[in-house]
Amino acid sequence: MSNEYKPGDMSKKVDLYGMYSHFEADVFARIRKKTFGEDIGQNSWTTAEEYRRWSHALGLREDSTVLEVASGSGGPALFLAREVGCRVYGVDLNPHGIATANERSRAMGLDSRVTFSEANADEALPYSDDTFDAVLCVDAANHLPDRLQVLRDWRRVLRPQGRALFTDPVVVTGLVSNEEFALRSSIGHFVFAPAGENERLIKEAGFTLLQLEDVTENAAMVSQRRHDARAEERAELVQIEGEERYEGLQQFLTIVHRLTSERRLSRFAYLLQKEMHE
Repeated sequence: MSNEYKPGDMSKKVDLYGMYSHFEADVFARIRKKTFGEDIGQNSWTTAEEYRRWSHALGLREDSTVLEVASGSGGPALFLAREVGCRVYGVDLNPHGIATANERSRAMGLDSRVTFSEANADEALPYSDDTFDAVLCVDAANHLPDRLQVLRDWRRVLRPQGRALFTDPVVVTGLVSNEEFALRSSIGHFVFAPAGENERLIKEAGFTLLQLEDVTENAAMVSQRRHDARAEERAELVQIEGEERYEGLQQFLTIVHRLTSERRLSRFAYLLQKEMHE
């Protein structure tokens, strides 16, 4: 990868999510295609194949009702609705992401089955107890500082024997410098968990951990592909993002690739279940 991170480069905050307002631009579609192969409108480290595998792990069917936390621009939620036929509710704090998601849902004729609402996922969700068959949160739990309370609220809105799946892409599994932490968290608020902490919180929240999957490889692969795809589209991206933001995002992707490929920050997927009896 070019644009290599050098020790001593302290990060400035970079807006990764401003692209929601330009989501439909051809340049971002080209970058997603080059990055992921199958473009489902994702803005994380996940692939369509992961989403398919996780929909099976969650036991989703046509009559399932699913909550996606941190739904972003809505692509993965819409993908689930198309693939499985289930009813999906998405929540996100970013108003541009919600607006884009609802526009895409209407354009695809899925607005009767997929709804997006603005909500702070770190607070109590605006849903009644025992509402959902499944909760899905991909590559966003690391932005939620009160993770124990978040897990408890997911458990509240899940029906008995409902399942939740979340990924944490910044589990600390090696030595990481303060400069590397700063650059890795340059896109927003981050909470870095040591290995084993998510498992402890899952148990304390009253869930059963059904499966723990190491999915670090996808983050290493996607970060490099996305960096390189963006480099190929540099001229057009600079027109949209500006030079400083473009370079900041390239540095961010460089450090993500380095830390994941060296397994110093790892990405794990956690499959949970709310048991029938309290």
